Amino acid sequence: MHNDQAAGLRAIKSNSYANDELKNTALYPSSNNKSKKQPKPVRVLAIASGKGGVGKTNVAVNLAVSLSKLGNRVLLMDADMGLANVDIMLGLQTKYNLSHVLNGEKSLLEVMVDAPGDFKIVPSSSGDSRMAQLSPIENAGIVNAFSEIDQFLDVLIIDTSAGIADSVVSYCRASQEVVVVVTDEPASMTDAYALIKVLSREHKLTNFKLMANMTRTEEHGKELYKKFTKVCEKFLDVSIDYLGTIPFDHDLKQAIQRQVPVTLSKPNSMSSMAFTDAANKINQWHISADATGYLQFFIENLFNPQNR
Repeated sequence: MHNDQAAGLRAIKSNSYANDELKNTALYPSSNNKSKKQPKPVRVLAIASGKGGVGKTNVAVNLAVSLSKLGNRVLLMDADMGLANVDIMLGLQTKYNLSHVLNGEKSLLEVMVDAPGDFKIVPSSSGDSRMAQLSPIENAGIVNAFSEIDQFLDVLIIDTSAGIADSVVSYCRASQEVVVVVTDEPASMTDAYALIKVLSREHKLTNFKLMANMTRTEEHGKELYKKFTKVCEKFLDVSIDYLGTIPFDHDLKQAIQRQVPVTLSKPNSMSSMAFTDAANKINQWHISADATGYLQFFIENLFNPQNR
């Protein structure tokens, strides 16, 4: 068996006991009313971008806070393999990460960390070139680890790496919704189009959400959406919905520097209210009744040689 196959299978095996442990302890403390919810379909979002530097991770973190405030049990996975920074955005120091899950050293439950804003994160490694070059089977092992705990979640947010690497494609294919973050830069728009093109033509994804980030005004963001959507829908067989616009106000800049989500530090700021609006939209999206457990079907597809 190849090393990547062994690693993927180790990740699956090492997490086989995590579900039993969760049944006894629950993902969230019993004192929290969220833990008393009955299992239901999990809403899974992949936050993606064509290029780096567009604020994708900041979007993922603040959406996690906003969705948690709405009463959801939220888990944010840092899937930016090799250049992870979710923990940095939150000012956290983490001992274990996804590399320990992949190697079979730790279960997914053991690497989870409580984050400010009443949600949990699964950190990834930074500066690890191997983690940036995971095979499809290794990615499958990580995705399957999450399927072990899906019944204890309401929302799983996957912060992918920028671009069109195999891992980005894997996590976007595994998600129910793909949110593409763009800014008013030619490179951002061009690379976002390339990402959607790959996902639609090579992997048959047809529905996407667009978030305009770091804009001057909401009208500015809506204009970006209209221009981008017009090009995509002209040349690609896709539909793109408008998720929202995040203005780059002073409070957001300050929050990033302080490593605190703006939705916590300045909940009444323009940027925070924009994140809240986006979270309310997400909460209203239709979710399939058979969504719980869908990750297992994704694993089967990845392990099937005919699909690789």
